[in-house]
Amino acid sequence: MTQESSIPPVWFRLPPGFHDIGPGESATLNAFAEALGSQIAQEELSQLMDGLEELAGHDVVYTAFGFHPEEPVGVTTSLFSLTIRRVEQPNPRLAVARTALAIARSTLWTSSVRRFIDLPSALPCCLVTGIMSVPDIEHQLFQARVATVHPDGLHLLVLDLTSACTDHAAAYTDILEAVAHTLQFTDPDPSVLKATGTSRILEVLL
Repeated sequence: MTQESSIPPVWFRLPPGFHDIGPGESATLNAFAEALGSQIAQEELSQLMDGLEELAGHDVVYTAFGFHPEEPVGVTTSLFSLTIRRVEQPNPRLAVARTALAIARSTLWTSSVRRFIDLPSALPCCLVTGIMSVPDIEHQLFQARVATVHPDGLHLLVLDLTSACTDHAAAYTDILEAVAHTLQFTDPDPSVLKATGTSRILEVLL
């Protein structure tokens, strides 16, 4: 659930392997990186940590890191974030379409794919995925972004899932789309929110 009083309440469910963390918790992130015991995973996490620090002041209301074991030995990492901002466009479908188009046209993308997805809420929703080249970061990043609106018609929601592990782009796309399907705008039954099961990247199911 989102917690800031100035934004509308939103509930969603992340799969196993994701842990809440904020931009000011660099010490905790460094401890995670050391505990991973994998040089590649530490480098991936370092790239995502740089991005986390830049999210402050961009209407981001929630962030979480994902850690998923990968065979034979290793961990893939990802950064999830939720952004909520006021909508200036009164037509929700047009607001989502314009947001998705603006995302896809970002100069950071080297390639992107857009498609609309059907949510249980029937709210307009668009998924954008692709590969990004970020200044001062040597390796490319994969990012999946979902744009939708709050039922109040006044707020736009953007869910992001970013990973330096581009090999698992399809799995991360499936994860973000599944998270989008759990979006709720009234307090759900707490028993529904219990995330159980595997945290392996290729086996994560909501």
